[in-house]
Amino acid sequence: MADSFSSDSSFPQDSGKEVDRELQDFLMVEKQKAQLHAQIHEFNEFCWEKCVDKPGSKMDSKTETCLTNCVERFIDVSLLVTNRFAQLLQKSVS
Repeated sequence: MADSFSSDSSFPQDSGKEVDRELQDFLMVEKQKAQLHAQIHEFNEFCWEKCVDKPGSKMDSKTETCLTNCVERFIDVSLLVTNRFAQLLQKSVS
């Protein structure tokens, strides 16, 4: 019985490099999705605790405004920190 992963594979050598690159790209996209989901979860948790006193059947305008402002500030700070780290990383590489 022949091993399907042996070196006698019918795939050209360069094909493995293409598959590796595609796999890396796929994994990077999935990692970014996971980070986005984690960020959204963090928004929800932080802003819910900050803005919602008592859950009800309807959201009042004060709560809605608080949630909107909270998420916008959270995004602003996240971008600021990310950009700052990118600048520091770029300086350390140069």
